[in-house]
Amino acid sequence: MEFRSESVQGRSEKIGSSVSVIPRTRIQVWFISVCSSILLWTCIIQIVAVGELWHPKFITNITYKFSQITTDSHLHVSVRSRPPLLPARNYTSQGFLKVSCNGGLNQMRAAICDMVAVARLLNLTLVVPELDKTSFWADPSNFEDIFDVQHFINSLRDEVRIVRRLPKRFSRKFKFKIFEMPPVSWSNETYYLQQILPLVNKLKVLHFNKTDARLANNGLSVELQKLRCRVNFQALKFTPQIEKLGYKLVRILQDKGPYVALHLRYEMDMLAFLGCTHGCTNEEADELKRLRYAYPWWREKEIVSEERRLQGLCPLTPEEAALILQAMGFDKETQIYIAAGEIYGSERRLAALRAAFPRIVRKEMLLDQVELQQFQNHSSQMAALDFMVSVSSNTFIPTYDGNMAKVVEGHRRYLGFKRTIQLDRKRLVTLLDLHQNGTLSWNEFAVSVREAHEKRMGQPTHRMVIPDRPKEEDYFYANPQECLCEGSSCKDLLAMANSSVR
Repeated sequence: MEFRSESVQGRSEKIGSSVSVIPRTRIQVWFISVCSSILLWTCIIQIVAVGELWHPKFITNITYKFSQITTDSHLHVSVRSRPPLLPARNYTSQGFLKVSCNGGLNQMRAAICDMVAVARLLNLTLVVPELDKTSFWADPSNFEDIFDVQHFINSLRDEVRIVRRLPKRFSRKFKFKIFEMPPVSWSNETYYLQQILPLVNKLKVLHFNKTDARLANNGLSVELQKLRCRVNFQALKFTPQIEKLGYKLVRILQDKGPYVALHLRYEMDMLAFLGCTHGCTNEEADELKRLRYAYPWWREKEIVSEERRLQGLCPLTPEEAALILQAMGFDKETQIYIAAGEIYGSERRLAALRAAFPRIVRKEMLLDQVELQQFQNHSSQMAALDFMVSVSSNTFIPTYDGNMAKVVEGHRRYLGFKRTIQLDRKRLVTLLDLHQNGTLSWNEFAVSVREAHEKRMGQPTHRMVIPDRPKEEDYFYANPQECLCEGSSCKDLLAMANSSVR
């Protein structure tokens, strides 16, 4: 009995001991789990913080990759997933090409395309281009703030090697001095092969500090021309943030019906640079002149505004644009998107245009202020939104043939010769003056305006070539004919329109 009693007592002590151990073990497991969770979340927060310091759009980019927008059936633009990587081109690099683009967004866009073509021609390694921060707009945006830099690098890897920055051995820290120069404007392949390539072979790194219009419009190999197109139409993809908002703008407009994108280039910098003051007060004319003198790299200072206007070298005023749109048959219900920066004279100068076309809208009217906040004080990013809306419009009408007008025109040709009205300003100002002084009735004026533009609607046409006068030629990016169609059908298409368009 005693033996059994002791045995029962022993078992009871063991059980009691086990019961007391179990709660302590669970507490330890719980404590370890909590500590691990805290440590894990601390690590995540630290990674996010570092990411935010490294690039302000770090989180937005991650979010976007998991919630990339799709294209609505009625939206005439598309969001494409990243294509598979092409095999990298295997070549011996002759050196590095560094470029600093100058001008506004579309001038820089064309320059980037040119510089990729130059790097390919010379078998160089291209450094991701630097964007202009010193122009009138003083936009601090870098390449990666406007364009998808990784897509740019990857999509061209079978043509040219592109790196984000120069190797450290070429830095000032190692006392390496990079040679800077602007290449000669409108240069062909011979210039780059005979004069630039030997320089790179000797120096290993060459910095082009100006890139606007440095490659010829014509006389280049078809392969090089097609590479320029490939960069423009495929490799230069806007950032996810810009694309998402741009597509939203297009969707809002298309949901309300067809729309006209009016590139109303009646902005302070353009008027000052060109010396165009028609319709301005004396005070405004003086202000524009002072601005022109304030920028030493704007070479022309004394300009006779009316002479320039009669030569067709000034953008149409908002009042003139209203009359032209009406003469072309656009009615009061036409939805018009103003693709431009701040109009000089603000709402006062837009009054006549708004009275004629009440359905005038701007991005600031269609989007919440919070949505645009990230793009404020970044003129190139705002211009990218206008670019997307203009390319997708039913009709595109630029009031001045600047860089945006030309690049958008070329993009619309690439998309199937979408309607782009190329205004004949020299003819128009004459007709406008005749109508406003009573010489031409409204009907006569309207008929004359329409007749003057029958062959200026973005139809297929050969690019005009003027030997030894490249500035007066048709701009390659406005009509990249080598890239618009293939084979005999292209020749037939161009032949049909060529005899009558110009």
